[in-house]
Amino acid sequence: MTRLSPALAIVDAGGATTSVGLVGRIGSRWRLLGSLAGPAGTPEAALLAIVAARVRAADPDLAAELSLDSGRLDSVPRLMARSRPPATLVVLAASRRAVGDLSAVAVRTGWRVQGASTESHDPREMSELALGQGVRAVLIGAGDPPGPDERPALDDLAALGGAVARRRPELQILLSGAIRGRRAWRESLGADPPGDPARIVEVPAAVRRRGDGDGLRQSLERLFAEPGDGRVAMRAATESLADLLDRRVELVEVGLDGGTRVLAEPGVAGAPPTSIGIVTAEGALVPPDPDDETVDRVLAWTTGSLDRHRMGDRLRELRGQPWVDAAGDGARLRLAAASAALARMAGLTPALNAMAVPDVTVVAGGAFAVAPASATALAVADTIRRTGVTQLTWDHARLLGPIGTIEDPAERRALLADLLHDGLVPLGTIVVTGNLGVRRGAGRHDRPAGRLTLAGDGREIQRDLIAGDLAFVDLPPGRQAEARFAFAERVRFGRRTRQVSVPVSGGIVGLMLDLRDVPLRLPERRDRRRTLLADWSALAWPGDAR
Repeated sequence: MTRLSPALAIVDAGGATTSVGLVGRIGSRWRLLGSLAGPAGTPEAALLAIVAARVRAADPDLAAELSLDSGRLDSVPRLMARSRPPATLVVLAASRRAVGDLSAVAVRTGWRVQGASTESHDPREMSELALGQGVRAVLIGAGDPPGPDERPALDDLAALGGAVARRRPELQILLSGAIRGRRAWRESLGADPPGDPARIVEVPAAVRRRGDGDGLRQSLERLFAEPGDGRVAMRAATESLADLLDRRVELVEVGLDGGTRVLAEPGVAGAPPTSIGIVTAEGALVPPDPDDETVDRVLAWTTGSLDRHRMGDRLRELRGQPWVDAAGDGARLRLAAASAALARMAGLTPALNAMAVPDVTVVAGGAFAVAPASATALAVADTIRRTGVTQLTWDHARLLGPIGTIEDPAERRALLADLLHDGLVPLGTIVVTGNLGVRRGAGRHDRPAGRLTLAGDGREIQRDLIAGDLAFVDLPPGRQAEARFAFAERVRFGRRTRQVSVPVSGGIVGLMLDLRDVPLRLPERRDRRRTLLADWSALAWPGDAR
């Protein structure tokens, strides 16, 4: 596709917005000509026509060369990704423990998970849950072998599962552990069950003592994935980006219906790049029906004075009308919800948290579209906390999802190479240290705990380092510098050290120095927490009068 046409439309259809980017071949490479986003449901043809009209107004000769006349836009090929709402998976098990084990794996695979056990629900409640509107699949599971707390209820659970399978012939039934072999399952299902026999499949059990259920996770990911899914495609795009840059790249994305966190490493000695990560409904900006726990998590990141009831109303309004009130307090609410989503994804990915900080961190998703760049950087630093240095970039035109749908890795890499500097906006560099000056009183905020020397372009800037400090240092886009840190005590900076020099690059944010605790420790009392968040927020929101 990308070799035959002089122009290409790149479309990312999300839950809240539809984004269109128009790229054209200029000389020997692709360039981003423009992009535009509108509310979900806006025809991409209408958005494409606006972008093309802007190109014609700016450079009529180029528009003619790329065949961007208004009557010929239908012939422009389109590369599309669509982030569909997560499907609902109901987990039924013979104990609360088994429900927890299965749900802990399933929630990392993109499904929106609801669970019930024979210990906590009666058969009628479990049947209503499994047969509910919008349920796409039911996972019926037990340990392998089943535990003592599960064995008494296995036959009842198997009979319930067979009845659900007969009642809903179109429902995907997933059997984990010792369910399919039970006589009660065979008797309740019958000799000739309705529907496609392939809809009933066996999947591995979630066994704690042998890891986190990789076999079950991979099975659920395959069942969840659909061609052209934008979040699934982001993983392939991140791998191509790591291979292209020869750097470790992490992508964090928050959208209306879900989120993505992927860490990719370049291939070694000709091997393809590899990645680990999750696509999860827990990364959603706002779930369909925010409960008290969701409300409390968003409140934990707000500087305003909303109570729980009003915050719940605001989140439901945001869910129903994502484009309304996108400035002022509305922008702050979106970023607080995005911070809560990032924190949830960090909690679901302890293996990524334990790894070294990536060379490049890419921020994606409509949740960050209305926030200042410095506030976006602060949200990432607050929630995805590892000591070290990372370059922060933003997928402003939402190109990565659609590019990730290209099946040919070489073609995907080539298009990404052309659009790298157009599609990824450099926000700057984040530097995070841990345990800064914790010994012999050196961590007191009235005493320097070290010194930074920033050298580049023949200039040198020196700055004292104060434990707990947060600061933005001007470093424009395109500028490169060397940051030399000298600490009074050994600190965590990827490793224990007192002196370190690292290259840093500029961006809209510049250089962000984060000398706060790792992990971030916030006061339990709501008023103190809000005051501390407001102090940090004042640095990140331009013109903040709070």
